Amino acid sequence: MFKNIGKGIKAYFGAFGLLSKLKLWKYFGIPILISLLTGIFFFSMAYVFSDNLGAYIAKIWMWDWGSETFLVISNWIAGLFIIAIGLVLYKHIVLALSAPFMSPVSEKVEAHILGTKAPKSEHSSFGKLLIRGIRINGRNLLKELLFVIPLIFLSFIPVIGIVATILIFVIQAYYVGFGNMDYTMERFFKYKESVQFVRKHKGVAIGNGIIFILMLFIPVLGLIITLPIAVVAASTETVKLLQREGKLQEAQPNNETKAIA
Repeated sequence: MFKNIGKGIKAYFGAFGLLSKLKLWKYFGIPILISLLTGIFFFSMAYVFSDNLGAYIAKIWMWDWGSETFLVISNWIAGLFIIAIGLVLYKHIVLALSAPFMSPVSEKVEAHILGTKAPKSEHSSFGKLLIRGIRINGRNLLKELLFVIPLIFLSFIPVIGIVATILIFVIQAYYVGFGNMDYTMERFFKYKESVQFVRKHKGVAIGNGIIFILMLFIPVLGLIITLPIAVVAASTETVKLLQREGKLQEAQPNNETKAIA
């Protein structure tokens, strides 16, 4: 799996150049706007509500001595909790709403790798791509929250907290990588088949997600460049996986992604 994580990370090295070479930036105007607005919203929520949640947490401290210090700590804990949950929500909201715009990007990357002419983006309608994006990322969001919320509380326990924090990072990376890979898989696999494919290649998903999350912490710029670079990197590696397994020749667009006549 570690080898595949390396492949998922390595795919980023040529992604930025490929964005310009294939003239893909034009497809990311609306997704970048979605990313910016969603990111600003969740950071604002952390700023506005951290004090309120912190005051609520501070009530567990029943003594007068050290109460002010504990309140400050509680505010920090509350802020981190909101940001952590906000990051989980942010990723899946952006990935789901961007789905209809990513199909032509993935198709052009595929055509570039295979040395063929990029087809017109006719595999599915805007609505079907959006529904699939919401379905995939909604499923991933629920599963991620199921694992992450308990781990967030465990992360404040000494020693155990280190392991919990690492697990939170890896889990988030896996599911965001899944979402990025599905922009390519939607043309070849049905919903359940996509889940099975990513499980088989979970290392690639984790590798893609690791860089995605790290790039988000670049102030402002991270909200702009992360999605385009991550999607191209994921598309590049997913096409290579499909090619190695012979899926590009064997698979045909499924019923979810047939062209609309």
